[in-house]
Amino acid sequence: MAAEYLRKKRYKLVAAGYHCRFGEIDLIVQDRQYLVFVEVKLRKKADFAAAREYVNRAKQDRIRVTASIYLSQNPSKLQPRFDVVEIYAPEGAATKNPEITHLEDAFQ
Repeated sequence: MAAEYLRKKRYKLVAAGYHCRFGEIDLIVQDRQYLVFVEVKLRKKADFAAAREYVNRAKQDRIRVTASIYLSQNPSKLQPRFDVVEIYAPEGAATKNPEITHLEDAFQ
């Protein structure tokens, strides 16, 4: 769902499910200016907490280290950026109209 959403926003999918011994990055996409490392959070509802709240400092640090490893193996002239995509889908993958929020430059 997140990859399709970003594709419609004119991002090109570079990799999905990239992992190394330090962590995993759900999606890596690019546009003309940025190579974007995307953390995707899927939840049925936001009653307890917003999905973005699950991307805490420790998770951000793991993603940063994993992105550094990716960039050492796949150099890019594009500026790196870290985004979070929240998906609220009450019926999971079967949800017809999930609520999707794209938080650009989320690790500040």
